Amino acid sequence: MAKKLFTATVTVSGGREGTAVSEDGNFNVAIAMPGTPRAKEMPEATNPEQLFAAGYAACFESALQGVSKMERTPIDTEVIGNVSLYKDEEEGYRLQVNLIIKAKGTDQETLEKLVHQAHETCPYSKAIRNNIEVTLEPQVVEQL
Repeated sequence: MAKKLFTATVTVSGGREGTAVSEDGNFNVAIAMPGTPRAKEMPEATNPEQLFAAGYAACFESALQGVSKMERTPIDTEVIGNVSLYKDEEEGYRLQVNLIIKAKGTDQETLEKLVHQAHETCPYSKAIRNNIEVTLEPQVVEQL
């Protein structure tokens, strides 16, 4: 039986042109679609795709760090999350995700293995598997 670790609660009012506030008040952001009048009035506003990109990148990097620790292959990492919103005639709206995984202290083959393992264990990856297209770009770099 799974043990619940915690529940995050955020209330959104106004949808893509509104606000999002966490139950504890630590997270409070304006939301606006890029290119709209509200986005121009509130340049600090975010959008759901940025929020999803941040959450997925953070979760994926944590999964990657966990996998590298289990494999006794410590690496320094950084994950860049790109979430794109598409609209087409047949399917309506859909998302596409691209994660760029930068790492130093390893080789390309090892990084690709660790990224694959992280993709299998990351809760975000599991949640969207077979529903949202995800591309992974592991890159070995000299510095982050």
